[in-house]
Amino acid sequence: MTYTLPDSHGHFGIFGGRFVAETLMPLILEVEQAYGAAQADPIFKKDLDYYFEHYIGRPSALFYADRLTKELGGAKIYFKRDELNHTGAHKINNCIGQALLARRMGRKRIIAETGAGQHGVATASACALFGLECIVYMGAKDIERQAPNVFRMKLLGAEVRAVESGGKTLKDAMNEALRDWVTNVADTYYLIGTAAGPHPFPTMVRDFQSVIGRETREQMLEAEGRLPDTLVACIGGGSNAIGLFYPFIEDASVKMIGVEAAGHGLDSGEHAASIARGTPGVLHGARSYLLQNEDGQVQDAHSISAGLDYPGIGPEHAWLHDSGRVEYVSATDDQALAALTRVAKLEGIIPALEPAHALAHVIKIAPALSKDHLLTVNVCGRGDKDIFTVGKALGISL
Repeated sequence: MTYTLPDSHGHFGIFGGRFVAETLMPLILEVEQAYGAAQADPIFKKDLDYYFEHYIGRPSALFYADRLTKELGGAKIYFKRDELNHTGAHKINNCIGQALLARRMGRKRIIAETGAGQHGVATASACALFGLECIVYMGAKDIERQAPNVFRMKLLGAEVRAVESGGKTLKDAMNEALRDWVTNVADTYYLIGTAAGPHPFPTMVRDFQSVIGRETREQMLEAEGRLPDTLVACIGGGSNAIGLFYPFIEDASVKMIGVEAAGHGLDSGEHAASIARGTPGVLHGARSYLLQNEDGQVQDAHSISAGLDYPGIGPEHAWLHDSGRVEYVSATDDQALAALTRVAKLEGIIPALEPAHALAHVIKIAPALSKDHLLTVNVCGRGDKDIFTVGKALGISL
């Protein structure tokens, strides 16, 4: 089998597509055309490779988690350490790629949405690097709980616009960014941060983030002489996960697991598990699984991690779920917190709350796996951004 999705219209089976305002369609098509031309241009690839190595610091390390492995007593656990990237997360991979594309298109004004703030920081960094105007939309709730990243964005020269509508989180920030784009189509490029939105954005984000999986493949072959048996990554919109999974989709021997945010529990009504409790619908220009009521109204999501606090999932993940290629599970706020503190004390690495959900599932399944089972988890962000949230949850005064 050769994996060729999406089709020419951006569909992953029944998912994906582009459901956008008529005024945006010409610009969407222009982005698609520009990206196609950039993919065929060796100079674009050369520039991308240069900034990946010399600005982001790629390849990121693959680390054998010896103490965690021994304590759990099962699978051999490796961390793909994308939190070591410049700006502290995987987001910069996509931001450099899209900023180069925007510059190629002659766009001088960049807008973005952010939840946990890592995409905002990465966008602000890329815009500072290339001399572009940067406006970041961020929910007021997320601004409050991600203060360190808000400061970083402002220091980098970005304007951070608080979004007071809806649940004041990532969904609402994306709504406002789309409204801005409709209003300012002539000079603005919308740098979407996750593997969602209208075609070609899910594909572009996947392609720029797939460096994670390509490196993991080479590094595991070097370290162990074979591919990993299981890959695990957290899922919000799904950019870090699709980046890890995509280069392995055709390897039937590799199991892949995406971990959603179960919040206070899947039956609590306060979670962000779009696959576990969602139904197909359209949000932000694409069809996918969404948290919505019987009338099709999108519901607010909840997660202790701002980056997973989104009521939908990227359309490629929806297809990978329905096809059975990837297993999707969930972890609660409490499980993520427990995993974060355990990994910090055992390995000297403080993960962000987002990958802490993936680590929670690793901690759950690893003891029952054989000692020769190779398990790789994407630690896609570092935890310094979450110190206030974690401190409050654990009752630790800062």
